[in-house]
Amino acid sequence: MAEEFLNTHNASILLSAANKSHYPQDDLPEVALAGRSNVGKSSFINTLLGRKNLARTSSKPGKTQLLNFYNIDDKLRFVDVPGYGYAKVSKTERAKWGKMIEEYLVTRDNLRVVVSLVDFRHDPSADDIQIYEFLKYYEIPVIIVATKADKIPRGKWNKHESSIKKKLNFDKKDHFIVFSSVDRTGLDESWDTILSEL
Repeated sequence: MAEEFLNTHNASILLSAANKSHYPQDDLPEVALAGRSNVGKSSFINTLLGRKNLARTSSKPGKTQLLNFYNIDDKLRFVDVPGYGYAKVSKTERAKWGKMIEEYLVTRDNLRVVVSLVDFRHDPSADDIQIYEFLKYYEIPVIIVATKADKIPRGKWNKHESSIKKKLNFDKKDHFIVFSSVDRTGLDESWDTILSEL
């Protein structure tokens, strides 16, 4: 359990950054959270930290436009990266976000693992596949978290998991976690897996 290592409730948003000159200047380990718009990143953060709205959930996709750094008990940070794949954002804006995300993922020494969130209800999007391939190419540790599991009957979980893994060309050495912010399925497993990567 995460509580043995850190007080998960002692969390706050530290800063938002557009480029590396704004990143925190210390050696705390960081866990990046990536996923397409409305995949449930904010709900994932809030569930893990036992808070209702530390990370703002929004019905409007694409709300996160900067890298948001969350301080957790002065022992680690979550870094919420902008949601990708939102059609109403201009190509120029998406390209800018892409460059910002890539700069962080490739150059940040503090980064220990990326939690890549996918929607358990659907096959991965082209963007989901692209970011997974990107992380594998740069040998960045990755945990796949399949969100919104409460929307799928348990009897169909294996089918959905197999389909997602096949589309991603999933590496068996990586972790795959089925998660729901509604009934907290996968909460302990998420924390255990994240902490094992620090």
